[in-house]
Amino acid sequence: MDRAPSPFGLPLVAILRGITPEAAVAHVEALVEAGYDAIEIPTNSPGWERSVALAAAACGGRARIGAGTVLEPAQIDVLLAAGGAFAVTPDARPDVIAHAAARGLPLMAGFATPTEAFAALAAGAPMLKLFPASTFGPGMVQALRAVLPPVPLFAVGGVTPGNLPVWRAAGCQGAGIGGELYRAGQPVERTRTQARRFRQAWMDHHR
Repeated sequence: MDRAPSPFGLPLVAILRGITPEAAVAHVEALVEAGYDAIEIPTNSPGWERSVALAAAACGGRARIGAGTVLEPAQIDVLLAAGGAFAVTPDARPDVIAHAAARGLPLMAGFATPTEAFAALAAGAPMLKLFPASTFGPGMVQALRAVLPPVPLFAVGGVTPGNLPVWRAAGCQGAGIGGELYRAGQPVERTRTQARRFRQAWMDHHR
Protein backbone atom coordinates (compact mmCIF):
# COMPACT_ATOMS: atom_id res chain seq x y z
CA MET A 1 0.00 0.00 0.00
CA ASP A 2 1.00 3.64 -0.30
CA ARG A 3 2.95 5.10 2.57
CA ALA A 4 1.70 8.08 4.56
CA PRO A 5 4.27 10.82 5.13
CA SER A 6 5.77 11.34 8.55
CA PRO A 7 4.33 14.33 10.43
CA PHE A 8 7.86 15.34 11.40
CA GLY A 9 10.30 17.19 9.18
CA LEU A 10 13.12 14.84 10.15
CA PRO A 11 11.33 11.57 10.93
CA LEU A 12 13.70 10.56 13.71
CA VAL A 13 12.20 10.85 17.18
CA ALA A 14 15.00 11.62 19.63
CA ILE A 15 14.33 9.79 22.91
CA LEU A 16 15.92 11.32 26.02
CA ARG A 17 15.21 8.58 28.54
CA GLY A 18 16.44 9.47 32.02
CA ILE A 19 17.01 13.16 31.27
CA THR A 20 16.56 15.53 34.22
CA PRO A 21 14.96 18.97 34.17
CA GLU A 22 18.37 20.49 34.87
CA ALA A 23 19.89 18.88 31.76
CA ALA A 24 16.90 18.88 29.42
CA VAL A 25 17.19 22.24 27.70
CA ALA A 26 20.88 21.90 26.80
CA HIS A 27 20.38 18.49 25.18
CA VAL A 28 17.18 19.55 23.41
CA GLU A 29 18.95 22.64 22.06
CA ALA A 30 21.74 20.42 20.70
CA LEU A 31 19.18 18.20 18.98
CA VAL A 32 17.33 21.14 17.44
CA GLU A 33 20.62 22.57 16.18
CA ALA A 34 21.31 19.17 14.58
CA GLY A 35 18.02 19.36 12.67
CA TYR A 36 15.66 17.37 14.89
CA ASP A 37 12.08 18.52 15.31
CA ALA A 38 10.60 15.60 17.31
CA ILE A 39 12.01 15.09 20.80
CA GLU A 40 10.55 12.62 23.30
CA ILE A 41 10.99 12.72 27.07
CA PRO A 42 9.74 9.44 28.59
CA THR A 43 7.48 9.61 31.62
CA ASN A 44 9.81 7.35 33.61
CA SER A 45 12.44 10.10 33.54
CA PRO A 46 12.81 12.16 36.73
CA GLY A 47 10.55 15.20 36.69
CA TRP A 48 9.50 14.47 33.11
CA GLU A 49 6.68 17.00 33.05
CA ARG A 50 9.06 19.74 34.18
CA SER A 51 11.53 18.74 31.47
CA VAL A 52 8.79 18.90 28.85
CA ALA A 53 7.69 22.33 30.06
CA LEU A 54 11.24 23.73 30.05
CA ALA A 55 12.08 22.25 26.65
CA ALA A 56 8.80 23.42 25.13
CA ALA A 57 9.34 26.95 26.46
CA ALA A 58 12.88 27.07 25.09
CA CYS A 59 12.45 25.22 21.79
CA GLY A 60 8.75 24.73 21.17
CA GLY A 61 8.76 27.11 18.24
CA ARG A 62 11.42 25.06 16.47
CA ALA A 63 10.57 21.49 17.49
CA ARG A 64 7.77 19.37 18.88
CA ILE A 65 8.42 18.24 22.43
CA GLY A 66 6.53 15.12 23.44
CA ALA A 67 6.39 12.42 26.09
CA GLY A 68 7.03 8.72 25.74
CA THR A 69 6.12 5.69 27.86
CA VAL A 70 2.66 7.20 28.28
CA LEU A 71 0.63 4.58 30.14
CA GLU A 72 -2.42 6.37 31.54
CA PRO A 73 -5.00 8.79 30.11
CA ALA A 74 -4.19 11.25 32.92
CA GLN A 75 -0.64 11.56 31.60
CA ILE A 76 -2.06 12.98 28.38
CA ASP A 77 -3.59 15.83 30.37
CA VAL A 78 -0.34 16.47 32.25
CA LEU A 79 1.59 16.47 28.98
CA LEU A 80 -0.72 19.00 27.37
CA ALA A 81 -0.58 21.25 30.43
CA ALA A 82 3.22 21.19 30.16
CA GLY A 83 3.12 22.27 26.52
CA GLY A 84 3.72 18.86 24.98
CA ALA A 85 2.95 18.36 21.31
CA PHE A 86 2.78 14.58 20.89
CA ALA A 87 2.65 11.36 22.90
CA VAL A 88 4.21 7.94 22.44
CA THR A 89 3.00 4.73 24.08
CA PRO A 90 4.78 1.38 24.41
CA ASP A 91 1.52 -0.49 23.88
CA ALA A 92 -1.91 -0.19 22.29
CA ARG A 93 -4.14 0.72 25.24
CA PRO A 94 -7.37 1.96 23.65
CA ASP A 95 -8.28 4.28 26.55
CA VAL A 96 -4.99 6.18 26.27
CA ILE A 97 -5.22 6.37 22.48
CA ALA A 98 -8.85 7.50 22.54
CA HIS A 99 -8.16 10.16 25.18
CA ALA A 100 -5.29 11.60 23.18
CA ALA A 101 -7.51 11.70 20.10
CA ALA A 102 -10.28 13.42 22.05
CA ARG A 103 -7.80 16.05 23.29
CA GLY A 104 -6.41 16.58 19.79
CA LEU A 105 -2.93 15.30 20.69
CA PRO A 106 -1.04 13.30 18.04
CA LEU A 107 -0.08 9.89 19.42
CA MET A 108 2.25 7.15 18.26
CA ALA A 109 1.02 3.81 19.57
CA GLY A 110 3.30 0.87 20.20
CA PHE A 111 2.48 -2.60 18.93
CA ALA A 112 4.12 -6.02 18.78
CA THR A 113 1.55 -7.97 16.74
CA PRO A 114 -0.72 -7.27 13.77
CA THR A 115 -3.71 -7.56 16.10
CA GLU A 116 -2.32 -4.81 18.33
CA ALA A 117 -1.55 -2.62 15.33
CA PHE A 118 -5.11 -2.82 14.02
CA ALA A 119 -6.54 -2.32 17.53
CA ALA A 120 -4.49 0.85 17.91
CA LEU A 121 -5.73 2.17 14.59
CA ALA A 122 -9.32 1.35 15.51
CA ALA A 123 -8.91 3.32 18.74
CA GLY A 124 -7.77 6.37 16.77
CA ALA A 125 -3.96 6.21 16.70
CA PRO A 126 -2.62 8.29 13.77
CA MET A 127 0.88 6.75 13.98
CA LEU A 128 2.31 3.34 14.87
CA LYS A 129 5.61 2.13 16.27
CA LEU A 130 6.90 -1.42 16.12
CA PHE A 131 8.35 -2.07 19.57
CA PRO A 132 10.76 -3.54 20.39
CA ALA A 133 11.72 -3.47 16.72
CA SER A 134 14.97 -5.40 17.11
CA THR A 135 13.04 -8.40 18.42
CA PHE A 136 11.03 -8.71 15.21
CA GLY A 137 13.28 -7.38 12.46
CA PRO A 138 12.61 -5.52 9.21
CA GLY A 139 10.86 -8.55 7.72
CA MET A 140 7.87 -7.93 9.97
CA VAL A 141 7.55 -4.38 8.64
CA GLN A 142 7.61 -5.66 5.07
CA ALA A 143 4.86 -8.17 5.86
CA LEU A 144 2.71 -5.64 7.70
CA ARG A 145 2.98 -3.10 4.92
CA ALA A 146 0.98 -5.47 2.71
CA VAL A 147 -2.06 -5.22 4.99
CA LEU A 148 -1.79 -2.00 7.00
CA PRO A 149 -3.48 1.18 5.78
CA PRO A 150 -1.09 4.01 4.81
CA VAL A 151 -0.25 5.31 8.28
CA PRO A 152 3.20 6.47 9.45
CA LEU A 153 5.10 3.49 10.85
CA PHE A 154 8.21 3.89 13.01
CA ALA A 155 10.76 1.36 14.22
CA VAL A 156 11.73 1.78 17.88
CA GLY A 157 14.12 -0.33 19.93
CA GLY A 158 17.60 -1.30 18.81
CA VAL A 159 17.83 1.22 15.97
CA THR A 160 21.40 2.30 15.16
CA PRO A 161 22.98 4.47 12.47
CA GLY A 162 24.12 1.26 10.82
CA ASN A 163 20.71 -0.42 10.54
CA LEU A 164 18.56 2.69 10.07
CA PRO A 165 18.63 2.43 6.24
CA VAL A 166 17.44 -1.19 6.50
CA TRP A 167 14.36 -0.15 8.46
CA ARG A 168 13.63 2.60 5.95
CA ALA A 169 13.93 0.20 3.05
CA ALA A 170 11.57 -2.23 4.79
CA GLY A 171 8.80 0.38 4.82
CA CYS A 172 9.24 2.54 7.93
CA GLN A 173 8.64 6.27 7.60
CA GLY A 174 10.97 6.92 10.49
CA ALA A 175 12.39 5.63 13.74
CA GLY A 176 12.68 6.34 17.41
CA ILE A 177 16.29 6.52 18.53
CA GLY A 178 17.14 6.03 22.18
CA GLY A 179 20.11 4.32 23.78
CA GLU A 180 22.44 4.87 20.82
CA LEU A 181 21.60 8.58 20.95
CA TYR A 182 21.35 9.39 24.64
CA ARG A 183 22.10 7.76 27.97
CA ALA A 184 21.33 9.52 31.24
CA GLY A 185 24.16 11.73 32.39
CA GLN A 186 26.11 11.83 29.16
CA PRO A 187 27.66 15.13 28.01
CA VAL A 188 25.83 17.34 25.55
CA GLU A 189 28.62 16.92 23.02
CA ARG A 190 27.96 13.18 22.75
CA THR A 191 24.27 13.86 22.17
CA ARG A 192 25.22 16.30 19.42
CA THR A 193 27.67 13.84 17.81
CA GLN A 194 25.26 10.91 17.87
CA ALA A 195 22.41 13.06 16.58
CA ARG A 196 24.50 14.03 13.57
CA ARG A 197 25.44 10.39 12.92
CA PHE A 198 21.79 9.31 12.86
CA ARG A 199 20.77 12.25 10.70
CA GLN A 200 23.56 11.53 8.23
CA ALA A 201 22.54 7.87 8.03
CA TRP A 202 18.98 8.93 7.25
CA MET A 203 20.00 11.49 4.66
CA ASP A 204 22.46 9.11 2.98
CA HIS A 205 19.62 6.69 2.35
CA HIS A 206 17.72 9.35 0.38
CA ARG A 207 20.55 10.20 -1.98
